Amino acid sequence: MKKVIITGGSGFIGSNLVDFLIRKRFYVVNLDKLTYSSNNYKYSSRNKKNYKLIKVDIVDKNKIIKIIKKYKPKAIFNLAAETHVDRSIDGPRNFIHTNINGTFSILESLRYLKKKGIIPKLIHVSTDEVYGDIKKGERSNEKHRYEPSSPYSASKASADHLVKSYLRTFNLKAVISNCCNNYGPYQFPEKLIPKMITNVFNNKELPIYAKGKNSREWIHVEDHCEALFRLYLKGKNGESYNVGSGENLQNIDLVKKILKICKTMKIKIGKKTKIKFVKDRPGHDFRYAINSNKISNKLKWKPKIKFEKGLRETIAWYLNNKDFLKSISKKNYEKRLGLKI
Repeated sequence: MKKVIITGGSGFIGSNLVDFLIRKRFYVVNLDKLTYSSNNYKYSSRNKKNYKLIKVDIVDKNKIIKIIKKYKPKAIFNLAAETHVDRSIDGPRNFIHTNINGTFSILESLRYLKKKGIIPKLIHVSTDEVYGDIKKGERSNEKHRYEPSSPYSASKASADHLVKSYLRTFNLKAVISNCCNNYGPYQFPEKLIPKMITNVFNNKELPIYAKGKNSREWIHVEDHCEALFRLYLKGKNGESYNVGSGENLQNIDLVKKILKICKTMKIKIGKKTKIKFVKDRPGHDFRYAINSNKISNKLKWKPKIKFEKGLRETIAWYLNNKDFLKSISKKNYEKRLGLKI
């Protein structure tokens, strides 16, 4: 059974990737610090014969080296990150710690272990937010300049640059993925789609920044996992790959779509459940849109899940898994963040 390490395997994308690779018959070692947004909802159902959870901060290089030495994985998927832009505005320190220093720790560990003959492939998972605002009618390809606007996107851009520098200087084995917004099961409800869904369930207002005209590209997390697996199998060393769906929606249209689907599913829409425009966050990028032709043409990957179908299935999942929401402290996602400037 081939072994892989996933850092941040208790997060939203990470936990879905863990299950994806277990289904592919990999032995998965999950390294996670287990922060406020970690998913402990279904760990008990995982087979201990092909899954191991280790609580560790990836900044601890000595521990990371020992773990890699012990398991000798074929690949390391680096998903350990602080990801909520609003939180990065209120407190950037954790983003610098995990997203930059954590990536540095992994790279230093791999540089050391290369001398010992242990050379796993690093799949470093980044974001489309590193490209910053994209003009209407354009899409950023892998050669687009980096123009991050928030402490979060700047920390991810910094990590990308670190990986690229170690590739060139130390000849490590690595690829980078820059993915658009993910949605699907197990996403922490501070993010837009699960927040709107849970607010509908709880008869609460649906807060949208500014006038809701900001545009985002959306991909189902399962399609993202398929892309990451393809990068492990066929991604060319030293290359970056954009991972997207080509499906963009303005936030206001997305929320209206959620409401429409909920009505067709006979989910009660309470009197308090109305769209409410709220003060925009500082430095809010207007539009993200990426060109995914490279991974499509070179690696023959394309997303399979249409947004309408995926969104409906996501709403159904939250409806049928309310215990997941009950397992999360409301203080960690109900309060508005991103206003401290």
